[in-house]
Amino acid sequence: MKRSVTVQVAGQRLTLKTDGEERQVKALVAYVDAKFKEAQRASRLPDTQAVAVLTTLQIAEELFAARAELGSFKQKVRERSEALLDYLTREARI
Repeated sequence: MKRSVTVQVAGQRLTLKTDGEERQVKALVAYVDAKFKEAQRASRLPDTQAVAVLTTLQIAEELFAARAELGSFKQKVRERSEALLDYLTREARI
């Protein structure tokens, strides 16, 4: 069931419709707002739209890095699982 959650990001008040938990939505908003402020301080750009684009790119970079790390982790788990299965198969023949 969708509900409205009012939040503030980059100085703008927004009302979001969500199925998510309000606490989780507010945590996401706090993260994005902190990233926005960080980008604003680092870039010193007065244009909030440009800062929003920089913030989006930074978060996208984090997402891509996390996906790559997850893919690498899954590959390692797969390889170790196959090695363990091979070992157990060999030992069962003894």
